[in-house]
Amino acid sequence: MNGYVLLADVVAVFHCAYIAFVVGGFALIVAGAVERWQWIRGFWFRVAHFAAIVFVCAEEVTGRVCPLTKLESRLRMAGGEVEYSRDFVGYWVDRLIFWDYSPRFFSLVYVVFGLLIAVAFVLAPPKLPRWKRRAGLHSADSGALR
Repeated sequence: MNGYVLLADVVAVFHCAYIAFVVGGFALIVAGAVERWQWIRGFWFRVAHFAAIVFVCAEEVTGRVCPLTKLESRLRMAGGEVEYSRDFVGYWVDRLIFWDYSPRFFSLVYVVFGLLIAVAFVLAPPKLPRWKRRAGLHSADSGALR
């Protein structure tokens, strides 16, 4: 395996981790709101999670291709591959994250999922960092799902 293909596999694994963060993070936020886990209200976790889905929705609404998909494809081509790799890591990671559905289906799924995350952000809001609370600002503890 050459270096470009290895880098493409690293990008594919990172892409898979990004998706797991968005989807798994949402599941944990909902479960945490129901179970009253305080860690799901961590400011930086919630901001990063919200920003991750906003980025995906913005790509979709503007019709842009995911930069991770483009990077992986370019690395595979630089490594001499025309299609996605058939090595173990690349093959299974690509099969996990790339499905054969219409672009409209994915647009709808991304935007609906983004809206669900926005609703969770409001109903189970993050707590402000300590330095913000000390500055006299109030924490957003009054969410409906406490």
